[in-house]
Amino acid sequence: MPSWTDTLRFAFQPVVNLTTGGVAALEILARPETGDVLAQARRDPELDGNVAALAVRAAARKETLLPLHVNVFAATLADLGGLAALRDAVRSAGRLPWEVTVDVGPPYTHVPHQALLEAVAVLRGEGFRVCADGVGDGDVPLRLLTDLAPDLMKLDVSLLTRPSAVRAMRTLCEQLGALLSVEGVETESQCAAARVAGAQLAQGDLFAPPSRLPVVDVYVPTPPPSVVATPRTGPSVRQFVRPGALLPATASAGQVRALLTGSPEVSGVLLVDPAGVPVRSVHRSRFLLSLSGRYGHALYADRPAWKLGDPPRTVGIDATAWEVLDVVADGRQDRASDDVAVVDRDRRCVGIVRLADLVRALAESRVEEAAGLNPLTRLPGSDAITGEVDRRIADGRMFALSWLDVDHFKQVNDGAGFAAGDELIRAVGRALQGAASGSMRVGHIGGDDFLVLADPDGLDPLATSVLDAPWSAGGRTVTLSLATILCAPGSVADHRQAAACLAPLKQAAKALTGASWVLGRAGLPGHEIRRGSAAAPAQAGGPVRG
Repeated sequence: MPSWTDTLRFAFQPVVNLTTGGVAALEILARPETGDVLAQARRDPELDGNVAALAVRAAARKETLLPLHVNVFAATLADLGGLAALRDAVRSAGRLPWEVTVDVGPPYTHVPHQALLEAVAVLRGEGFRVCADGVGDGDVPLRLLTDLAPDLMKLDVSLLTRPSAVRAMRTLCEQLGALLSVEGVETESQCAAARVAGAQLAQGDLFAPPSRLPVVDVYVPTPPPSVVATPRTGPSVRQFVRPGALLPATASAGQVRALLTGSPEVSGVLLVDPAGVPVRSVHRSRFLLSLSGRYGHALYADRPAWKLGDPPRTVGIDATAWEVLDVVADGRQDRASDDVAVVDRDRRCVGIVRLADLVRALAESRVEEAAGLNPLTRLPGSDAITGEVDRRIADGRMFALSWLDVDHFKQVNDGAGFAAGDELIRAVGRALQGAASGSMRVGHIGGDDFLVLADPDGLDPLATSVLDAPWSAGGRTVTLSLATILCAPGSVADHRQAAACLAPLKQAAKALTGASWVLGRAGLPGHEIRRGSAAAPAQAGGPVRG
């Protein structure tokens, strides 16, 4: 009688990095040819654990170097603890635990939560990564999801139709230090929605359907400029992480050479200690050049590979792209093309970033930003500010959006001339830039109108440096008006709603005399006058403030 294993086949589906367009990992999917092994595995933890082990062995036969995602039911993990069969399969396949992510899937009903958390702790202690799978379409309790603190959350694609829920999950991921992925993506519009939602990873038939052979060539739609543009603080390094080629620190030069010659897409190898911490970096070209010289192979092939490597360059998973460039700039010039290892809070390697990916993304962001600069002040326009507003809303951050303009600017132009008016606008723009600090962003949206996006604690210094300064144009004294809306997390849905809340505050500021500042809070009635005083009733034929 044939065994159930004889009818079980496996397919591989790429997990795609939405920023680099590369394959970050392969999820191994069980495909029974007869019967319903998966239904049985749902009820039988030992069978489910054996299926996971077979998945790893199937990947080993395909000789893929990519990180792997292996599926297990939550009940299996709670029952079997450390998944001994899976651990043995990983070891016998020559894979390192941190190259394997265990996708823990529903149902969670009747699963003993404490046993599940203890099993996750065992896996993490050995270096495995943990993913919460099926979020949004399963029954995982939010409290348990927080306690699990997964390295990755996979959202069901149906959740993209509920943007507020996705924003909430992204905020949770940020708090837990987890990556966000969307699975089941089938259309370009879903891919765009996943990007806007802040997902770093995705998988689905749009990129590549499951196949019997691992694939590295996937289709990833080019993001529109509005998605590519990034704040000046720089995009997170999480967006650029690629799988790293890892070998134990004890590997010989011959083992490294075999890996490099068999995998032409690998640019270098990281040698890691038993805890997964990078201890040496082997650059492809320099290493192969050493071995190709006269007597090179005879001298080095059986010797430790670390002797032909360099100290690794590392950055934390929370670093920005600009911080990676600082690491590259501080190193030797001949190592400018070396990969940079990305490490987690335990200093374990989670992948690499390539300089070319960073330079391309930062260049695209600068080109997009330059195209939107106001020609008079060289400040970005409204699109850059509103895009950053939406990002802060998605991140669940409190922020202050301010509008500023020159009082009676038409009279300035009419009385002093447009050249004086232009110089005044440039001076106001310079003053705003000079007052900007930290994450504050300044935009010139046209004419005498400016937008300022800041953290609440940066408002008073901004108002003091700009509103209290003496302004004049063509010998005329000029005052400025400032209106600010404070937006707490959840108080506005997007930049349009924030702008709508700001509009009445602008009118209130213009109704005051002298340099004025009006501050309101989104979702709450009324406003606070911080500068300026109520205008006196206008005399017949007298001037009216505009």
